[in-house]
Amino acid sequence: MANPDFPLFPASLSRRRFVQGLVVTGTLGGLPLALKSALAQKNYGQPAVLSGTEFVLDIASTPVNFTRTPRPATTVNGQIPAPLLRWREGDRITLRVTNHMAVSSSIHWHGILLPNPMDGVPGLTYSGIAPGATFVYQFDVRQSGTYWYHSHTRFQEQTGLYGPIIIEPREPDPFTYDRDYVVMLSDWTDEDPEEVYEHLKQMSVYYNYVRPTVGSLVHRAEKVGLEKAMASRTAWDKMRMSPHDLSDVSGATYTFLTNGVTPAGNWTGIFRPGEKIRLRVINGSSMTFFDVRIPGLKMTVVAADGQNVHPVSVDEFRLGVAETYDVIVEPADARAYTIFSQAIDRSGYARGTLAPQMGMEAEVPELDPVPRLTMADMGMSMAGMKGKDMTGIDGMKHSDMQGGAMKGMDMATTKEKPRTGSMTAKPDGGDVPVKFHYPTEYGPSNQVRAQQVSTRIDDPGVGLRNNGRKVLSYADLHTIGGPEDPREPTREILLHLTGNMDRFMWSFNGLPFSAAEPLLFHYGERLRIVLVNDTMMNHPIHLHGMFSELEAPDGSFQVRKHTITVQPGHRVSYRVSANARGNWAYHCHLLYHMEAGMFRAVVVA
Repeated sequence: MANPDFPLFPASLSRRRFVQGLVVTGTLGGLPLALKSALAQKNYGQPAVLSGTEFVLDIASTPVNFTRTPRPATTVNGQIPAPLLRWREGDRITLRVTNHMAVSSSIHWHGILLPNPMDGVPGLTYSGIAPGATFVYQFDVRQSGTYWYHSHTRFQEQTGLYGPIIIEPREPDPFTYDRDYVVMLSDWTDEDPEEVYEHLKQMSVYYNYVRPTVGSLVHRAEKVGLEKAMASRTAWDKMRMSPHDLSDVSGATYTFLTNGVTPAGNWTGIFRPGEKIRLRVINGSSMTFFDVRIPGLKMTVVAADGQNVHPVSVDEFRLGVAETYDVIVEPADARAYTIFSQAIDRSGYARGTLAPQMGMEAEVPELDPVPRLTMADMGMSMAGMKGKDMTGIDGMKHSDMQGGAMKGMDMATTKEKPRTGSMTAKPDGGDVPVKFHYPTEYGPSNQVRAQQVSTRIDDPGVGLRNNGRKVLSYADLHTIGGPEDPREPTREILLHLTGNMDRFMWSFNGLPFSAAEPLLFHYGERLRIVLVNDTMMNHPIHLHGMFSELEAPDGSFQVRKHTITVQPGHRVSYRVSANARGNWAYHCHLLYHMEAGMFRAVVVA
């Protein structure tokens, strides 16, 4: 079904993304002959599995072909995704990583608790892995569950350097299953990522094919009236934004992959009817949020970001970049089921299949309508619209497009001033006013400042609300065992997620990484981080070295995660125990946002 206001991405584009590429990798240049032979014998779409305590990983530039056009990629042991690493909780592991490329590289172990020098972030924890050099990572495994690893060097993650990790627990998991599959989702572009970044800097909507038209304005006017339709269009135009600015990089250049396989390639996991199948779903993409469902099957979520949660049954979940969910499915019938993972902007999808035998396929669903952001998603209030009936505009009762600074703020001040106590959420969530913006938010690096935000964690997000399916939200997730640290926070850090969409500038508190001082965590303290999203995009925020314990709106413990998605116009808070000394990265996990400035250094001392 087409979006009533804007068309779907062109049919030719969707078709092209589906038929592109039936080959996972091309030649395996730059690797030893024995390794090439071993890789050639691997089943199509089934990654190599390395287990034990000693690992050898070779990073190389390797030709691949996803779209019938050979392109260079960054591979580990000659494959995309990189090999599946299986560890055991309590073991000490050693990973010898050799860089065969002509440029520096790195590997970061995402969500893994380890000594600071082993975290793998060039410039913060080490200098990276120089061309021709070998770096030895060694650490004790202190956790279990589903995780992943990727490069933290420029855009190498986009070119293929990412892979899954499974850590077997000391004690059995509190659920049973018969089969176990990794489902790693990612996005691939034939373009040089440097060119993608340059396109975004020159024109942030370069890859957005769903733009306002005269026809869409007419259709909107027929629904809500000309005055409201014009007011909505004018409001968005004043911000130089579109209600469909959902993803910076879309299916216009991306091919979406499941375990390194295109939709046409149809990665397949085999089952016998009646079995319980554990799917470890990992979002290893650079820029794409995926909405995941398996038509005909309920999914029981049993873990989030590697941490076991009380089981919850859903039809669908949104998987932010870098997040992981483990789900149990129980196909009773001897037929195929499609694992359907559509991009948040509906510009394409990744596809896999569960089936009793290879070669079987199930129907692939139509893409959902392109979601439409509202002024409520932008955190707007009623100020400036008094006397006007704005009910119905963009799905909210009130809107405000005033572009000036908030009253009482010092426009000339450029230095960031820390402050606590930003706002108080309602016990059950809801809209709350934003009482404080940093002076540094008033400048060219920030386009919009939220005036009221939602604290609801039961909101599944734009495009998923009231879609007729049971959709997972953070409110459904409860980590088994409760918080690891029962102490109340003694300090609060407020951070606004800020950006200028038109100029593709991203930051915290209006300051890019290059202009910001590190955040200081005092070793041993328990603190609260409050994030307010002033932008119109979802941001998956990842803190290295420590877990983040998300709070419910009433301040009680909700779920432990390593990456927390903050929706547009939302406020979230979580507790952190500063129990890992050293310099740590803290950033948005949208790769091009991170490179554009939404990054901070955290110093635990």
